[in-house]
Amino acid sequence: MAWPGRLFAWGGALLFAASLADFLFTYAFTFGETQQTAPAWTAIVGNVAVFSLFALHHSVFARERVRAWMARTVPPALERSVYVWVASLLLIAVCALWQPVGGIAWSVAPPFGWLLYGLLVIGVWLSVRSAGIIDIWELAGVRQATAPDAARIAESSAAAATPFRTDGPYGLVRHPIYLGWFLMVFGVPTMTMTRLVFAVVSCAYLLMAIPLEEATLRRTTSGRYDAYIRLVRWRIVPGLY
Repeated sequence: MAWPGRLFAWGGALLFAASLADFLFTYAFTFGETQQTAPAWTAIVGNVAVFSLFALHHSVFARERVRAWMARTVPPALERSVYVWVASLLLIAVCALWQPVGGIAWSVAPPFGWLLYGLLVIGVWLSVRSAGIIDIWELAGVRQATAPDAARIAESSAAAATPFRTDGPYGLVRHPIYLGWFLMVFGVPTMTMTRLVFAVVSCAYLLMAIPLEEATLRRTTSGRYDAYIRLVRWRIVPGLY
């Protein structure tokens, strides 16, 4: 891959990191404010619309027809980077356009409030650990753009025949990054209504997206995902779902 492609991939990875940092800052501080600037239902409907645009991108890019079109339009080594660029920009837009909703859903004082912070820390660890297992550089699109063509082809062929990972969190649930997200967005002692709307909307999207994502994986992995389902029964919450 020539240097412009590598630069594009590294730029996407940096933007990806910046968008996550922006989200963490926004959720911790901006979403912690309780001042309402618009009627509650207007704000909620607007927020749902903004997040739906972000969610629609994820769903559309996961569809097989769109992926086939991307494969014809974008060099294979940059396909993931294009996805990362668009997703990161949309996440930044969601944080910037999210409208505050007045009120506080709950406020838990110490020492019990510390337990919620503990869930948040577990959620962050679970997400980072799970992303590390599946290769954070591949997730960010860097590895695909920086590997030599022969190595990339060999990696792709090996990945097509490799069983899904069952070590670490992936031996507990099939979507540990999503479980980490649930813990992060709900693991706060003071849940403002602004945070609660974001937490509910984002988690509802994940719950709707998981069956569609898994249906695609079952169709496109020649039985490997079916074997993984037999090994790891639960999607997000052990013993529940």
